[in-house]
Amino acid sequence: MTLNIKPKLRLYDTMTRHRREFVPIDATNVRLYVCGPTVYDFAHIGNARPAIVFDVLYRFLRHLYGPDHVTYVRNITDVDDKIIERARRDFPNKPLNEAIREVTETTNDQYQRDVKALGCLEPDFQPRATEHIEGMVVLVGELLAKSHAYEAGGEVLFDISSMADYGRLAGRKLDEQRAGARVAVEAHKRNPGDFVLWKRSSDEEPGWDSPWGRGRPGWHLECSVMSEHHLGKTFDIHGGGLDLIFPHHENEIAQSRCAHGTETMANYWLHNGYLQVEGRKMSKSEGNFITIRDLLETQKFGGRRWPGEVLRLAMLMTQYRQPIDFSIEKLGNAEKTLNQWYRLVGDGAPAEIGEMNNGVVDALCKDLNTCDAINQLHLMADEGGGALKGAANLLGILTGTASAWFQGGGDDGGNTETRITTRLKALADKDFARADEIRNELAAEGIQLMDSKDPTTGERVTKWEIRR
Repeated sequence: MTLNIKPKLRLYDTMTRHRREFVPIDATNVRLYVCGPTVYDFAHIGNARPAIVFDVLYRFLRHLYGPDHVTYVRNITDVDDKIIERARRDFPNKPLNEAIREVTETTNDQYQRDVKALGCLEPDFQPRATEHIEGMVVLVGELLAKSHAYEAGGEVLFDISSMADYGRLAGRKLDEQRAGARVAVEAHKRNPGDFVLWKRSSDEEPGWDSPWGRGRPGWHLECSVMSEHHLGKTFDIHGGGLDLIFPHHENEIAQSRCAHGTETMANYWLHNGYLQVEGRKMSKSEGNFITIRDLLETQKFGGRRWPGEVLRLAMLMTQYRQPIDFSIEKLGNAEKTLNQWYRLVGDGAPAEIGEMNNGVVDALCKDLNTCDAINQLHLMADEGGGALKGAANLLGILTGTASAWFQGGGDDGGNTETRITTRLKALADKDFARADEIRNELAAEGIQLMDSKDPTTGERVTKWEIRR
């Protein structure tokens, strides 16, 4: 008799600095929370990384525990000082609330299109901060009642000295943040590290009534309340980028634990590594600030548009905790790989894969080692395909058909059509070397060209098909 033993998933937990076996609180409801976008600007490719990484985790948890037994929450921050600043800048002649709505709706719509194009499944819940103000007011009241917060300077602040192990996630000691440390001390703060829970709003700024005056929540407060609402006071996994460890995640933990009297907020803390572009830190001053939209819809990077699946595979070629150097070469390698794999899998449906004895599953069980998982897919491809498509689906790739990929997967209608058009122009210009080069490139990708003449106009036309 064969025992159906579930593979052991091991994840690196930032809190303990160790890779730990994942044991859910409730295997019938595995709970995952990931910090989502602050909707004031289009998401850049650094923002694409956590969206892709935690989508892979979501897919894998669904594979291990069943699609009905995983709850994934990714929030939308739609009230924030950066949003107010952007609204004032972009729409100076509109009432502020109307301008804010314009910024947040436009930005969120673009974000949803972007992550869908990257092959990310829609989370089970995408709560907006403005939908949970009442819960935020309640949580601030609880912190005040338990002497973890105080009112000063028109704000309610969290008192970090009230929590003995504050700073454990980031590995920072409390005494490093006292007066005289490198952090500047604002006059109304007891400690330089004390952070805002509730701040006053001017008459024109967005605000809500509270016992401490009309105001709005601090950024950290929002995630504490939204995660509790959907996942409970303690849940399984909290994820995000390395840049969120401190202060955002540290402050989430402080608020949630002190308000609820719990030992932990999440049992596992996962963080993806940083991203740079062509060997340099991405920044607008460097001229290498690339949004997801730039890659998908414009020709800003590499002089062409890139399919979302190419961007996704390029990201997954590096294990999620490691830094990634994003480059045109990496995108090109990812596209070449996808061309090869789609030729192998054709238009067939993905085969079901077993939990055990599968190299991709084994690789993902080792702290989501997508780099090794991709190597396993290459081995499966070398063996002629088989369950390649089913296994690749765990990574969110090869989810379409070969026909759709080669017709619409690359820039301007599949890269294939673009190159065919370029070849026809080369033939018209009698640049036969370039025309032959393009034909050979396409042939290497399994695309056969068939030239003929239009019977009416006499113009050269080219049809193509995928060779099996």
